[in-house]
Amino acid sequence: MSEGLHTLTIAELRKRLRSREICPADIIRSLDAAIAGTDSAIGAYVHRDTEAALKAAESVNLDAPLGGIPIAIKDVLNVKDQPATCGSRMLSGYVSPYDATCIAQLKASGAIPYGKVNMDEFAMGSSTENSALQITRNPWDLSRVPGGSSGGSAAAVAAHTAIASLGSDTGGSIRQPASFCNIVGLKPTYGRVSRYGLIAYASSLDQVGPMTKTVEDAALLLQAISGYDPRDSTSLNAPVPDFTAALQQDVKGLRIGLPKEYFIDGIDAEVRQAVESAVQELQRQGAEVKEVSLPNTASAIATYYIIATAEASANLARFDSVRYGHRCENPADLRDMYDRSRAEGFGPEVKRRIILGTYVLSSGYYDAYYLKAQKVRRLIAQDFANAFQEVDLIASPVCPTPAFKIGENASDPLKMYLADIFTIATNLAGICGISVPCGFTSAGPEHAALPIGLQLLGRPLGECDVLRAAAACERAGDWHIRRPL
Repeated sequence: MSEGLHTLTIAELRKRLRSREICPADIIRSLDAAIAGTDSAIGAYVHRDTEAALKAAESVNLDAPLGGIPIAIKDVLNVKDQPATCGSRMLSGYVSPYDATCIAQLKASGAIPYGKVNMDEFAMGSSTENSALQITRNPWDLSRVPGGSSGGSAAAVAAHTAIASLGSDTGGSIRQPASFCNIVGLKPTYGRVSRYGLIAYASSLDQVGPMTKTVEDAALLLQAISGYDPRDSTSLNAPVPDFTAALQQDVKGLRIGLPKEYFIDGIDAEVRQAVESAVQELQRQGAEVKEVSLPNTASAIATYYIIATAEASANLARFDSVRYGHRCENPADLRDMYDRSRAEGFGPEVKRRIILGTYVLSSGYYDAYYLKAQKVRRLIAQDFANAFQEVDLIASPVCPTPAFKIGENASDPLKMYLADIFTIATNLAGICGISVPCGFTSAGPEHAALPIGLQLLGRPLGECDVLRAAAACERAGDWHIRRPL
């Protein structure tokens, strides 16, 4: 009965569950078998409690919106009675005493959190190579990265070892791995989904979102986790529309902008061709396409890596080994305990970003760096606001290249940071965006064909337009149903 259920979508499983053709335990067992068969090669999961999931399945309401659907969770979100390591030695042994708000909303919708998936340590990275626990590999080519920081989420969904997953996006960490792994990844508007219970990297940039096999599944998952939360001071008290209603609307008359700063030299030729073909398809369906300008794009990388590292420095100061966090053995005194505990607990990339952030916040440099970056951030947000007076959506590549080799960029942080050039401005501006499959590279003698994603950006709270266009793109081809062997 459970054979093959792990390959289905949320929407397909909902129909079977509601007709009582299957039960949630069948899905969990199907996933369990798939994980046992393939995850040793991919390395997406860092924790699973099958017995707890099966127990939860016994009492779930099958008529609830997500009744009986198991959802994999990025290990940056707190799930009660489960580990939350953030891919770091610093949180080794920590078990969460509570549910993040989005997890509580999932449970209220009938979903079953099943498994914690790998990530770059404290969400700092673009490849999931920075995890202290293990390296996650791209199911399309095991020699390549799945993207990051939500690489475990993307790899699990692509490999059919998860029905869907929750990830988090601080500078592209949902959209980039979704593009690399040929799944759908949606970064909601900042404040659309509560951050309560999300272990913070950069508080003004982080946002939780769905990573799924289809656009419809992304809409269903977003519906479940959206809404105002008084426990999150940045939560938006805004109505939650019916996201699935947007999926059947055509794109006739929808205005799509192509930012000239995003179609530049250095983009892989096949990435450019796939993205341009996807936009042309939307144009054939009735969308209007025009060029727009985001003139402060060139400043986005520097702005992001000042603001994000500054917030990381402040947020990670709490891991002092006194209240919580890894503690070294036999410290000589308090200073030695602080120094050695943080040195042992944090990995190289996290240390790099803490040092950068502490520097830009330090006396004499605050005005020169942090304050100036905040002013540029405002200009970047204004660029988008101006563009959205002319168009409804902005289309671009997600990343300049397809998935790169494991280790290829690891020794060059600047090259790794530049890979996020098309995604980070979205977080600086607080707008929404999605990655939807739109093509593949050609297979070469040393690599398989690699996925390519189309990025669609919408104005604040414009998820319905983003989903509408993404669904139209999805219907036009079969990219999204292709899965790695």
